[in-house]
Amino acid sequence: MTQNTRSQRTQQPPQPDVIDLGKLLGLLLDGKWIIIFTTFVFAVVGVAYALLATPIYKADALIQVEQKNSGMPVLSEGLSDMFAQESNAATEIEIIKSRMVLGKTVDKFNLTTVASPDYLPIIGKGLATRLGTEAHIKVERFEIPDYAETGGYTLTLDNSETGAYTLYDQNGKLILKGTVGHLASSSRSTQNLETENLEPSPSQNLEPSNPATYFLFVSQLVGQQGQEFNLSKRSKLTAINWLATNLSVSERGKQSGILSFGFEGPNSQQNIDLLNDIATNYFLQNVDRNAAEAENSLEFLQEKLPEIKSQLTINEDALNQYRQDNESVDLGLEAQSTLKVMVELEAQLNELTFKESELAQRFTKEHPAYIAVLEKRKTLEAQKRKLEGQIRKLPKTQRAVLRLTRDVQVNQEIYVQLLNKSQELAIVKASTVGNVRILDKADSNGLAVKPKKPLIAVLATLLGGMLSVAFVLLRAAFHRGVESPDQIEEIGLSVYATIPKSEQQDKINKQLQKLKKTKKTRPVQAALLTEVNPADLAVEALRSLRTSLHFAMMEAKNNVIMITGPSPGIGKSFVSTNFASVIASSGQRVLVIDADMRKGHIGAGQQFAHSHGLSEVLVNSKSVEEVIHKSLLENLDFIAKGKTPPNPSELLMHARFTELVKWASENYDIVLIDTPPVLAVTDAAIVGRHSGTTLMVSRFGVTSTKELEVASDRLEQAGVETKGVILNAVEKTASSYYTYGYYNYAYKSE
Repeated sequence: MTQNTRSQRTQQPPQPDVIDLGKLLGLLLDGKWIIIFTTFVFAVVGVAYALLATPIYKADALIQVEQKNSGMPVLSEGLSDMFAQESNAATEIEIIKSRMVLGKTVDKFNLTTVASPDYLPIIGKGLATRLGTEAHIKVERFEIPDYAETGGYTLTLDNSETGAYTLYDQNGKLILKGTVGHLASSSRSTQNLETENLEPSPSQNLEPSNPATYFLFVSQLVGQQGQEFNLSKRSKLTAINWLATNLSVSERGKQSGILSFGFEGPNSQQNIDLLNDIATNYFLQNVDRNAAEAENSLEFLQEKLPEIKSQLTINEDALNQYRQDNESVDLGLEAQSTLKVMVELEAQLNELTFKESELAQRFTKEHPAYIAVLEKRKTLEAQKRKLEGQIRKLPKTQRAVLRLTRDVQVNQEIYVQLLNKSQELAIVKASTVGNVRILDKADSNGLAVKPKKPLIAVLATLLGGMLSVAFVLLRAAFHRGVESPDQIEEIGLSVYATIPKSEQQDKINKQLQKLKKTKKTRPVQAALLTEVNPADLAVEALRSLRTSLHFAMMEAKNNVIMITGPSPGIGKSFVSTNFASVIASSGQRVLVIDADMRKGHIGAGQQFAHSHGLSEVLVNSKSVEEVIHKSLLENLDFIAKGKTPPNPSELLMHARFTELVKWASENYDIVLIDTPPVLAVTDAAIVGRHSGTTLMVSRFGVTSTKELEVASDRLEQAGVETKGVILNAVEKTASSYYTYGYYNYAYKSE
């Protein structure tokens, strides 16, 4: 393609890229059946899923977490502080979902064993519920060898009346047989046990004598005979994670201390049982934790009491011995006053030691409370050093008695204090009730929380509508077929005619296809739309084309018209034959030549002798008079393609074709030559050199403007000018109604 070739056509400027709401609405109207059908299918699927999906139920419970206290108002302030730490809701929620709490529930309900009926995925259980064929199974114990696979086991109900069942592995191998309510085993010992009607409890810890033994205890099995159930084992950690995933815990309100428990699952009663057990386990661990705090402190005091008592005894003996040795020395008033103050200081220092130990576990040394304790200790120690200075001024004998008496009284104060705290802690331990209270036990209203049927139906319908609309718009966006004459004129080509799509022609084509398969023929009059329905809108468009060409051919070099197109399957043969019939009906003599010697099919299904035609003339095996089919219609003659030659292009370049066109032009008023597609082969460029007028056919919604542009440029490079374009098979769509229209102005008999 050259720039000169492109410049020969006056191209119109492209339309600006704007959103045409009318066009979009028209596209949606054109694709209304796709949208309606897709939306309907999605709606049906959504409703079916909502009705048949496995229902999910929810159980809920309510727990209050109170602020911790000692439980006894008479306790000292120090002990009350020890048990006054409050856990926030986030901490309590993590405790509830811990392995310590959930692990007990897993062990109690044997959640490491997974047993369920073998249903269809997603909708199986819901379908079985509606059909009344729902099955149930409850496995109390299922033990497998260490080497065995954990999943893929199938249990088949052999007899619904006796409860007999059979267990197979994933390879279909028989593992064991048993009955409901009896412990089944793959070992002979357990089988003998069953034969003797002994029913071991599933809770008994029966260790298998053989490590390769399977144990199975089914307590409930409901279903039809032949019903299959899936069994598998999972680790305890996996079971705990499953439990935590389905468990929801949240605080109602901010800093309310009210925790709302929820558990979702397909079995409503199981949800209630699991949630009650989790709440109970959390409550018990909280009570145990509070009692453990008091017990630890009590054990510490009970260890210290004997040491303090022993030290007190030693100090008392030393004081008595000194008095005996020094003949019962008594203290003066000043010494007694100093002793009293000294004992009080020692008691306060001892109390600060306990308090500092508690603060060290909770705060750093930079905390204000910790700093206050240290400052108070410094003050007391300064007073103690001052008293010790006064004591050193006393006589030696009184100093000794004062020191011994101080040791006795200080140890006595410490002993009494520890003894009192020990008794208080014993009361705390005995009266511990925990700071957790179960307000509402687990319960369920019996209504499924999932799936939300109305919401799913609405969402499925909306999804179907959106996807179908998106499909219609995307298809239109990627569709490059010509739908308007304006699109053709934008590339500089004139549109000579727009031929509406004819339903009658579709019927004719179907009949011709049937005749082709049965190798039958029919008259030409029954194969041409102009003869079957002369009032058809497509025929009226061809008459308009005849009028337009009458004036356009005045400046043509001859009366030869070439009908071509960029690609196959666009209706060139339909235009050629029916246009020739329209011209012949006006009284002009017309010759139609099928120059597509590769796949030409003009006249297929009629009583034509296709064994000779254009190819025979070009190879000089037949004369022109011998290949012309005359008397088909009045003023209309036809030359078929003949036998398919190996070199059609070379034959068209032969001088005999030039002579044939010259002879036809002299003997007929109009010569129509139907050619192969321009973009497929070069035949059209060769034929075009002999024609005075070249018309290119394009099909509505199929041929793109790019194809027309390239085909026209290729002809122009060969020296053939495209006179105009015929837009064929135009459909009246909502998206293009505003561009052009056709009106049914048919004949009507009076």
